[in-house]
Amino acid sequence: MVIVLTAVVFAVIGLALCGGGTRLLLLGGSPYYLIAGLGFLLTAFLLFRRRAAALWVYALVVLGSLAWAIWEVGFDWWQLGPRGGVIILLGLWLLTPWIRRPLGFVSPTGEQYGASAWPLALVSLLSVGVALYSMTQDPHDIRGDLPGEVAANANLGGNVPPGEWHQYGRTPFGQRYSPLDQIRPENVANLQVAWQYQTGDVKLPEDVSETTYQVTPLKVKDTLYVCTPHNWAIALDAATGQEKWKYDSNSGMNPDRQHQTCRGVTYWADPAAAPGSPCAERVYLPTSDARLIALDATNGEVCTSFADNGVLHLEQGMKHNPAGYYYSTSPPVAVGDRLIIGGAVNDNYSTTEQSGVIRAFNINTGALIWNWDSGNPDVTAPLPPGQTYTTNSPNSWSVFSYDEGLGLVYIPMGNQVPDQLGMGRSEHVEKYSSSIVALDINTGAVRWVRQTVHHDLWDMDVPAQPALLDITREDGTVVPALVGPTKQGDIYVLDRRSGEPIIPIEEVPAPGGAIPEDFTAPTQPVSGLTFMPPPLMERDMWGISMFDQLACRIEFRTLKYEGRYTPPSLEGTIVYPGNFGTFNWGSVAVDPERQVMFGMPTYLAFTSRLVPRDQIAPKGEGEKGSEQGLNRNEGAPYGVFMGPFLGPLGIPCQAPPWGYVAGADLRTGKIAYKHKNGTVYDMTPLPLPFKLGVPGIGGPMITKGGLAFLGAAVDDYFRAYDLTTGEQLWEARLPAGGQSTPMTYTVGEKQYVLIVAGGHGSVGTKPGDYVIAYTLP
Repeated sequence: MVIVLTAVVFAVIGLALCGGGTRLLLLGGSPYYLIAGLGFLLTAFLLFRRRAAALWVYALVVLGSLAWAIWEVGFDWWQLGPRGGVIILLGLWLLTPWIRRPLGFVSPTGEQYGASAWPLALVSLLSVGVALYSMTQDPHDIRGDLPGEVAANANLGGNVPPGEWHQYGRTPFGQRYSPLDQIRPENVANLQVAWQYQTGDVKLPEDVSETTYQVTPLKVKDTLYVCTPHNWAIALDAATGQEKWKYDSNSGMNPDRQHQTCRGVTYWADPAAAPGSPCAERVYLPTSDARLIALDATNGEVCTSFADNGVLHLEQGMKHNPAGYYYSTSPPVAVGDRLIIGGAVNDNYSTTEQSGVIRAFNINTGALIWNWDSGNPDVTAPLPPGQTYTTNSPNSWSVFSYDEGLGLVYIPMGNQVPDQLGMGRSEHVEKYSSSIVALDINTGAVRWVRQTVHHDLWDMDVPAQPALLDITREDGTVVPALVGPTKQGDIYVLDRRSGEPIIPIEEVPAPGGAIPEDFTAPTQPVSGLTFMPPPLMERDMWGISMFDQLACRIEFRTLKYEGRYTPPSLEGTIVYPGNFGTFNWGSVAVDPERQVMFGMPTYLAFTSRLVPRDQIAPKGEGEKGSEQGLNRNEGAPYGVFMGPFLGPLGIPCQAPPWGYVAGADLRTGKIAYKHKNGTVYDMTPLPLPFKLGVPGIGGPMITKGGLAFLGAAVDDYFRAYDLTTGEQLWEARLPAGGQSTPMTYTVGEKQYVLIVAGGHGSVGTKPGDYVIAYTLP
């Protein structure tokens, strides 16, 4: 009976592999699955007939599978395991007495002998040996050291005291670098929780899916300033975490909002105000109902002298203004006497989105000083009453940097909605979409623009705050530089005075084949410093077993894919890097003294499929306002169905690693190291500590102590790394997802490292409301 059941199992597997393998072969894929399926069927037939040859045939299946797997992927355990796991387990089962005995023979003396199985035993042993050896290898790892020499008089940007953190990236330069060095590689393992605070703002059942903590707190004097997803502003004692005040903006709930988040507040001290007078120090809070509220930094009371009784309404000047479609998720820039702010629009909701205008308001009164509308870029004088900005012009939803000495503010630009449809875009839209733009702080006039994607059809908006530092060239000259990370993986290193490249940029041919109404750019720029992944191949398809891997191979061959920038299509297109991007709003951290960067490149393929308007169900029936599901694109001829490229078991179709930490020398453009980052501990039903390298969203921080700190990964850990080598030195378990960028500060002589752990709705990490500070004992 056992051998009959075994034969049935082999027959079922053989039929499945033959069916799927035939389809894959007809699509132009590997013939292996069909050949392996025939081997399973022949083994099943011989088992039914109780022939010892079944063990020899299956030995050939095992040997052929091993040779094929090594030929495809080398000694990569996480690729070999799914290919051979089922095959080896079944081979070991065939070696048991319950199978070998019925296949054997009876001697003339009446003794029962099992069938000889030495070929199968030998190839099974060989396979186990290959598996054990591959577990010691990491073919994806790049090992090296970042340079340690320190530039004299490095420019950190602004006059921020060493123990404080005044802006989102600490200073106007957005470096995410602190000159503190009390915590170092030799003592970081001793970090422990100093205090923990819970805001009370938690994700509710009626919240939109992307309700998330992305905030980096500010530290000014003895106080921390935090905002929450539902737009509360909170002041905490930096030494103890005790609450000083809390302000609830009452921004309400709106299911049409795409995001419910706050990345930070803006601090400003009025140089003309008497110390201690009301609103001499202010905190500006952006809200998800398109307001900017001025608060007294000492007590959280509204500064009624600002704008309309303390509230600036950002929807002013918009021709179309549906509630929930426009708001600011990032803190404005405070420079001189002005606040400079952009806004987020809902991706792929409608062609009548609000304008992406960037505006400067008087920091005391809220009066409009200038406006730069990328749809009408040459007119920056304040918009007269009764007129409106350009509908649906490219916007900027991320964080700005500025160089007050040069008089420039640097804007990472997004796209015109719909992201995947490029027909009918104006000349200005084509110029400013997916670019970094330098505006004159005083007038709003464009000083330069550097586009990172031409005719963007993939939502590759520039997502990250540019980081500013000075770079020493080989000839000893010092160049004021800008470092701009992008979703597609390129790191643009530019002269921030002119936008000209410091590290060369090359135009390379790009795939064509857009839908008839649209077109593609013939070339796309590629920076000399890039973390773009190699193009996906069929052999990169992955699964827990050979069966879901086969399903992913079939899907890969069904979808349209010719590498990076394959245009959207009606049949479905693979977008890789995907919409989450290689880098996102978390940006990178740069060390202005060593002139190096540390980042978290993430690799997760997406798919997009254009849906004709007449095939889209009425509104409210299943669409999504995010990176997953149906995006309606009201007013356009097509919607788009998009999401991560997942297999039948809901895991990525592409093989891991999906996430790394990496370091690069900004003077040479060379990547020094790249290591897998994060485990599947919180991605699987069982808490498995396997270090596959997992996706993440959030940003890093660097300290003069030679450390980089990062949460972000989809396992709930906060980690410290040696900046020179990228090796992990410390980790702490978080009570919720750490999808925010950490910061550091001092109180007295003690250095603290702080992260906000509240989870991220789009990546599915555990929600929470924690602010946690760590220090040395």
